[in-house]
Amino acid sequence: MFYQGENILEDSKFQLKVIRDDSYFQQLRIVLNKVRSLDILEFFIDNLDDRFDSTYFLSSEDNFALYEYYNIKFQALINLERVNHHRRINKFFEAVNFKLEPGGIYISSVQTYANRKRALIKKYPKGVNWLVIGFDTLIHRVLPKLKLTQKLYFYLTRGKYRMISRAETFGRLYSCGFEVISEKEIDNVLYFTARKVKKPAFDLNPTYGPLVKLRRVGKNGKIFKVYKLRTMYPYAEYLQEYVYQHYNLDEGGKFKNDFRVSPLGRIFRKFWLDELPMLWNVLKGDMKLIGVRPLSNHYFNLYTKELQNKRTKTKPGLLPPFYADLPKTLDEIMASELRYLDAYEKAPLMTDLKYFIQILKNILFKGARSK
Repeated sequence: MFYQGENILEDSKFQLKVIRDDSYFQQLRIVLNKVRSLDILEFFIDNLDDRFDSTYFLSSEDNFALYEYYNIKFQALINLERVNHHRRINKFFEAVNFKLEPGGIYISSVQTYANRKRALIKKYPKGVNWLVIGFDTLIHRVLPKLKLTQKLYFYLTRGKYRMISRAETFGRLYSCGFEVISEKEIDNVLYFTARKVKKPAFDLNPTYGPLVKLRRVGKNGKIFKVYKLRTMYPYAEYLQEYVYQHYNLDEGGKFKNDFRVSPLGRIFRKFWLDELPMLWNVLKGDMKLIGVRPLSNHYFNLYTKELQNKRTKTKPGLLPPFYADLPKTLDEIMASELRYLDAYEKAPLMTDLKYFIQILKNILFKGARSK
């Protein structure tokens, strides 16, 4: 059934390839010629449901092709180019969002850090491969993020082949109005399917550098920005709901095997380095030394109404009661915070002094650490 004739309209300027044939099997044949993999084609079909006849096939990194070339909306769009090759990833995802109908499906692929590392290890001799990985990381991961080298990197490479993590890819999708509904590794490349659920956030100030400012719920329910050293990949803040739905909570109320945390970030967390900038929040008066942990809106909404009300009566703290009680589950964490807040309400200074001594003992002698 994959050996019928082809009928493709092409535009060399934008490298568009749009299928214009009523035959279902004819379309499968054309796509198979491009991807040259039955596994990839099967992933497309499984995730399109019955949308194949109204699918827009694109082989381009140019978002203007989506905005200007065809003045129509689609139920599904498949881009055969990897995310790694986009110069402005968010602009492209925003263009895809614009071209899709509500609930529309977007399918594409990305070669993640892990994919790239495995490929280089396999390609080069032992010993040499790690040198290649180090050089490749410097060129395609570090240089695109440094302000001094960004323009030169994109001028020379046009944005192609840069390294991007799974967390950043999915985070960018969520920031641009999508939700990820499936993913699968095929031939050492990650293929994903995303559904349009809303308009893009058009985030002009994403947390991309080493120092991040995170929105947290403070006293009286006021939202303030917590300063921390980056431990997660860029755009990871958009994935809290996704991770909550797909991963279980580990001991301590954190997500188990959280793929959003970078290898360097795990080291920072182990030695408390990531929380040092929060001292500025203490000096500014947004936080105090001892107190409940400052929470994002997502985590805050997981708490009971009673605890939410008690939490917003006082400032959050740099050292939370978690390190005094060492709870393991979310329920135990809430019970720990409730005990602290009840005690603090009756005797603020004595309560904080008591908790500070216990926290210090647990850090020094029991190895209490952030995860």
